[in-house]
Amino acid sequence: MKKETGNVESIVSSNGVKLHLFEPSNRKIWTVVGKDNEHWLDLDLGYCSCADYYYNAMEKGRQCYHLQAVQAAIGQGKVETVKFQDSEFESFISALVQDIM
Repeated sequence: MKKETGNVESIVSSNGVKLHLFEPSNRKIWTVVGKDNEHWLDLDLGYCSCADYYYNAMEKGRQCYHLQAVQAAIGQGKVETVKFQDSEFESFISALVQDIM
């Protein structure tokens, strides 16, 4: 648990929590820059694209530290918001999926 707390603090302090806001629809994509790569999150579903998500959420009923980092960053006002136009949504998602794969 101490390691997870350190990871959360590290992500938040390094401004690793990003909110990608598409306008004018206000669609939101959350990402977290992790140790090795960037992960996509859905806060409404409590989902993260990291491999640890399956172990923690599915096996133990806990959140991965990326989801914890988003909640901590929101609480501390340390979310970096990046604005896009709705016309950029499809290419953004395509790039995000390629990065994850």
